[in-house]
Amino acid sequence: MAIKPSSIDSKVILVTGGTGSFGRAFVRMLLEKHNPEKVIVFSRDECKQWEMRNSDHIFNSEKIRYFIGDVRDKDRLLMAFRDVDIVVHAAALKQIPTAEYNPCECVKTNVMGAMNVIDAAVERDVEKVIALSTDKAVNPANLYGATKLCSDKLFTAANVYSGKRQRPIFSVVRYGNVLGSRGSIVPMWQKMIEKGATTIPVTDERMTRFWITLEQATKFIMMALTKMEGGEIFVPKIPSMKVVDLAKAIAPEIPIEICGIRPGEKIHEVMVCNEDAHNTSEHPEYYVIRQHENSLKTKNTAENSVSEEFAYASDTNERWLTEKELYQSQIKNI
Repeated sequence: MAIKPSSIDSKVILVTGGTGSFGRAFVRMLLEKHNPEKVIVFSRDECKQWEMRNSDHIFNSEKIRYFIGDVRDKDRLLMAFRDVDIVVHAAALKQIPTAEYNPCECVKTNVMGAMNVIDAAVERDVEKVIALSTDKAVNPANLYGATKLCSDKLFTAANVYSGKRQRPIFSVVRYGNVLGSRGSIVPMWQKMIEKGATTIPVTDERMTRFWITLEQATKFIMMALTKMEGGEIFVPKIPSMKVVDLAKAIAPEIPIEICGIRPGEKIHEVMVCNEDAHNTSEHPEYYVIRQHENSLKTKNTAENSVSEEFAYASDTNERWLTEKELYQSQIKNI
């Protein structure tokens, strides 16, 4: 769904984690399809900012500002958020093994960083804040998922600070694995193949995951920005696929090696758990979970509510990608 021109044009938009895979795709879309007043890329790595600026002429636009900073540093956020209308919070430590080995660092970025973003947005009177989440935040089995669950709760509850002016408003977007994103399984397998790998490692032949492309993710964020009232978690209806089928689509001639599930890894992922069914409404292309007191008051009518037994899981999903569909529509373009 296209965003209304008046909703984004002439706005100042800041993206935390703006040099990541999503950040780059989102900034590109803002500049190619919309007319923002300014786009601020907020991240802590000057090298990645330099690489982004020099990778494509669009990232050297006069509308872009590159801002060095860390979400752990509230004072820096306060400076960056001055005169900002919309914040898209994509900064996170997301590698599961890294989070398991460095739990304090993960908490500082994913939880304390979320609190700093909220506080800075309130103090600077930002209009809207939307935070990116993950299916791993539902019934978390690892520290990364637990920190993102905590972050989700912080952002949905933050709407109590909006007061009579009803700003800022805070919402969350939750989706599954992003095909081709930095550090994801597809680029890792592709590098192994380039180096002459004789097998493709898969943790478990039963494993399923939700899949979304960067383009789909950016469009969904834009849709959520137009729909958000504060306190919602938006969940797109996206396809599932078996990880073994993904491996076959990438390298059909290379044997698969089952290497075992890593600590903190699930066989299947969930984006809406059964416990949230009573607060969930269904729409043609997405679900909305309303967890905060204010947003519950605006919950859609009963005709949009899901059943009390509802759960949205990767193994029981109604939408599936075959090997052929995945390759033709997505893998070959990564």
